[in-house]
Amino acid sequence: MAALKWTDSEEIGIRLFEKFPDEDPLAVRFTDLHKRVCELEGFADDPQASNEARLEAIQMAWLEEYRDAKE
Repeated sequence: MAALKWTDSEEIGIRLFEKFPDEDPLAVRFTDLHKRVCELEGFADDPQASNEARLEAIQMAWLEEYRDAKE
């Protein structure tokens, strides 16, 4: 499996949902989201390479997984 990068928002969103299935992604602050992404198994990108747009894309991917599971 290839190492996760900030640009892998869909895969990161899926993994965050798997790790935190009951947590509403919209309730997670970007600072906490950044920390959680960096702590994911297989994540191997520069923590400083993150930005608001990348975090938002990850949050939206996680939200999609979260909402799909609630239906």
